Amino acid sequence: MVTKLETKAIVIGAGPAGAGTSFYLTQACIPHIIIEKATFPRDKVCGDACSGKTAFVMRKANPEWLQEVFQHSDQFMPSHGIIFVAPNGKSLNIPYNPNKQPGEQAPGFTTPRMVFDNFLFSKLPSPHTTIFQGADIKEIGRNNDGNINVTFTKDNEIYNVIAPILIGADGDKGIVRKTMLTDHNSPKAYAVGLRAYYTGITGLNDNNFIELHFLPEMLPGYFWIFPMPNGVANVGVGILSDVIRKKKINLREQMLNAIKTNPNINHRFANATLIDKIQGWGLPMGMERLPVSGDGFLLTGDAASLVDPFSGEGIGNALYSGMLAAYATEKALQENRTDGAFLKAAYDDVLYKRLGDELKISATLQRLCKYPWLFNFVVNKASKSKSLSDTISCMFTDMDLRDKLRKPSFYLNILFNR
Repeated sequence: MVTKLETKAIVIGAGPAGAGTSFYLTQACIPHIIIEKATFPRDKVCGDACSGKTAFVMRKANPEWLQEVFQHSDQFMPSHGIIFVAPNGKSLNIPYNPNKQPGEQAPGFTTPRMVFDNFLFSKLPSPHTTIFQGADIKEIGRNNDGNINVTFTKDNEIYNVIAPILIGADGDKGIVRKTMLTDHNSPKAYAVGLRAYYTGITGLNDNNFIELHFLPEMLPGYFWIFPMPNGVANVGVGILSDVIRKKKINLREQMLNAIKTNPNINHRFANATLIDKIQGWGLPMGMERLPVSGDGFLLTGDAASLVDPFSGEGIGNALYSGMLAAYATEKALQENRTDGAFLKAAYDDVLYKRLGDELKISATLQRLCKYPWLFNFVVNKASKSKSLSDTISCMFTDMDLRDKLRKPSFYLNILFNR
């Protein structure tokens, strides 16, 4: 027997992208059904860092949530900035823009995804939300009237859900992207990351700045150290998958070898202990503008390939795209328009207007990592010039200033001290 359900929107996936979508559908009083294959709490391999964009979306959904986060110091670590370490070992500290509200300790934070995703999931229940965990999607189809139908099983029961619109928040390998987009691959915009948890790392920043180390042996990727609660640090590496293939890199061996032999970091790991197995995952980078909608569907988060190509941040963009997907869904339902042209204007165009320049600049910066001498040059100059250091700091919160990093004139001005 098949249980048939009808609703206004179907959200597949309950991670940050799906949660962000649901929060704002709930704000608009739109009935929706969430279908999630896992059962929470569940882990997700990740760098575990949440930026000001994450804080913005959470604050806009409910200001009390961020205050609640910072009350749990055993689970959430306030973070005040980022440290970039050039290939030559020189570092540049970039404080986050102090865009915080009373009761919030910092503009960003780090927390295990097991904790954070479960926190978001706990905020999903509402009169407008129906949630199916532990569900196995069997088929996504389209009815003659244009509505989307999703068939799934849960606890040996079969369900069929019908809605005018479908939001894919189930990752770049998820069923929504594979089913709804004819060409769903973007191999040139893919990276691989490894994550490990260590205790006993020394030299961490007093204000819990996260660290990106552009080690010569990792270029054009990087090595990271992100302070976490309870004396733990998330340690990992990320590099473009085509580079791994061309150079036949064993990423795990390279990461462990850097920890053991690189003079800029090995002394900090002298008494460190690996407390969990090293795990890997794919990073669908936002290196180019890709279709993120079509007739009756929208893609969010990793399903839309929105990981920042330079910083590797995915959580903030996932939440933000979920928020925009909910706004587009509300507009589509109001206008009774779920065709591809309407959704492109309501979602794709808005999403890339908000995030497009940021992703383009980050893609350029990522490509500049191929030139370690340039990275060394800028950091050397910034370490000696407070005004230049302050300018670069502002670039990471002001997109107009950040765009200067793409232009040769910026580096010429540094060279001639202008």
